[in-house]
Amino acid sequence: MGYTSGMKLTDEETQLPPTYVVMKVAADIHEMALQWLIGKVRAKKYDGGGELVVMMEEKFTASEEYTFHISATKYKLLEIAEELNLMKKDVTGHTREFTLAQLNDFLYDDMTIDDLLTLTDKQTIVIHELENIRALNTDTFIPGYPLFKLYDNQAIIPFALNRSLITKVYPLHDDEELKKLSGSWYMSGHATLTQPIDDIKQYFGECITMYFAFLEYYTRFLIVPVILGLLGSICSETVPFFCIFNIIWVTLFLELWKKKASELAFKWGTIEMTSLDEPRPGFRGIMGIDAVTGKVCPQSPRYMTYIKMYACSFPIVVLCMLAGFYLMLWSLWSENYVKDIVGPDSYIVCGPGIVYTVIVYVISVYFRSLATYLTEWENHRTQSQFDRHRVTKLVLFEFVNNFSALIYIAFVMKDMEMLWCQLKTQMITNQIVTNLVEVFMPLGMNHLTKKTQKLKRRASFESESKRATEKVTERSFPLLNIPQLPVDDSRIIQAHSNGNMEEYEDTFDDYLELYIQFGFVFLFSSVYPMAALWAFLNNIVEIRADAFKLCKVFRRPATRKVKDIGAWQRSFEVLGGLSILTNCGVLYLSPDTRRHFIDWSEIELLLLFMCLQQLLIGVRYVLHISISDKPEWVRVALAKKNYQLKQAMKFERSQMSKKILQRYRTVHGTPNKGKLIS
Repeated sequence: MGYTSGMKLTDEETQLPPTYVVMKVAADIHEMALQWLIGKVRAKKYDGGGELVVMMEEKFTASEEYTFHISATKYKLLEIAEELNLMKKDVTGHTREFTLAQLNDFLYDDMTIDDLLTLTDKQTIVIHELENIRALNTDTFIPGYPLFKLYDNQAIIPFALNRSLITKVYPLHDDEELKKLSGSWYMSGHATLTQPIDDIKQYFGECITMYFAFLEYYTRFLIVPVILGLLGSICSETVPFFCIFNIIWVTLFLELWKKKASELAFKWGTIEMTSLDEPRPGFRGIMGIDAVTGKVCPQSPRYMTYIKMYACSFPIVVLCMLAGFYLMLWSLWSENYVKDIVGPDSYIVCGPGIVYTVIVYVISVYFRSLATYLTEWENHRTQSQFDRHRVTKLVLFEFVNNFSALIYIAFVMKDMEMLWCQLKTQMITNQIVTNLVEVFMPLGMNHLTKKTQKLKRRASFESESKRATEKVTERSFPLLNIPQLPVDDSRIIQAHSNGNMEEYEDTFDDYLELYIQFGFVFLFSSVYPMAALWAFLNNIVEIRADAFKLCKVFRRPATRKVKDIGAWQRSFEVLGGLSILTNCGVLYLSPDTRRHFIDWSEIELLLLFMCLQQLLIGVRYVLHISISDKPEWVRVALAKKNYQLKQAMKFERSQMSKKILQRYRTVHGTPNKGKLIS
């Protein structure tokens, strides 16, 4: 016998919209809190609610979480689509902001209102509405939990997630669309470096698609360094040329990628995204009127964020960097100790380097959580600010963690043989560990979770059935007027299947992995030319592996709009600039180079490489200013769009002026005594 926590669907209610988002609530939540939360989801906007449709699954055991299926009416979806400035294709084939006033302009090829919004659009809208359910000034705390204080207009769902009252909120996978996408993506037997970018964007949104586009573009650009690296490994005489070429090639890649990103952003309608984003759901502050938009939203003094950043977060990050540096010194000492015992030619010498790489990987996982916590505590207003400061923390730490050993060996120990061994060991070990952890661990966890959930459900069901037959008093949560899904509804199976999958947080870890690989390939390309080959082969696997994970291992992530790769662009550019210093320095110290300049004094040789370094910096700057961030056709299209917008506004003003003038009675074109006719 199940818990009667809802009511059965009537014939009319079975026509409710399909499930777009599933929300799971803790099994032991207080009754008052449960009633209040669901009431907020269904309440009107002026009551701080989301005006969403809620259905629930039948609960069979006391230990089972509450599962709610969230949907919305088609009229609500269209209303919020306009509010979110959703980009849709019109009858002319152009992508522009959707407006209800021009609804017919977006209906083409016998399209109906029901077909206008994709499932991804609808899920995005519902998640947006859930995240923007706000507390009123009368909601001082969550009912049943006096310690869970609320401030006026606080986002309730993120707060409840943070307090573990709500355990999961996730959109459902579309099995049919996912099967089609998988067939043309990671299951495709051809076109290794060609991805269905439009289909990926249609299903996963702009943020994830931008990552895969960047990964593909980067991998294609590795082809030339791979060829030259193979030549360099065969003929050492070509290494200096290969090194200089790589430095220029990196700059070309990063500048041309910006053009590619702007093309994609224009196509998706996100190129004109500004920094005037609405406050992110986790932003905390006192309600006030925004000076720019005039909207009522949380306000917090910016100086408080800066105080937290520089007085607390920055010192903590520096301490972590110092800890990483001393760990690196310990690794080098261990390697020298082993070398003295077994000799320099033994494979055992690489042991400390392998152990160090694994330890670095584990520490990095924990530091990512710390970086996220500190950035959340700093209370940045917008999502872009939050992402930028989190990336900065991680990039600083990961640079020390992954590259300090290489820099120390190159410029302090000046041991090129050891540098070659350390670079090769770190890069290959890092790629193996990363792929094992990213693919096989989630698969194993998924399998284990499914088995555990099945055993738990069976044991709980048997226990509850026994209690029911013994007429033990049951606990009931009367959620009034909540439609209850039939036990044989297919959505229930899908909701539980998706819920047991791993959560995909964002593209943060994926970009970080590429950032580390990028450093291994280009910071010391003069030492290990084969690094480009290992990176290329890894990325071929990475494209398929990441696609497989998103389609089969992870729950469907919420979509997020982006116009580029954000703070990661600057991070890659910094590495590109540092590669000039490191490669020129290594070439200067290399014994192979010095053999070609036997008659040169130390000062002359140093001046030569300093001049080479400055020349390469100059070339990099020239490329930077000469290559536009946007292709010509995008600049023309944007200018044309701005012109048309101005003309439309001008036409609207002229029409308004004509209406005003028509209110005057005129004779031979002159006003009659200048009086308005009422």
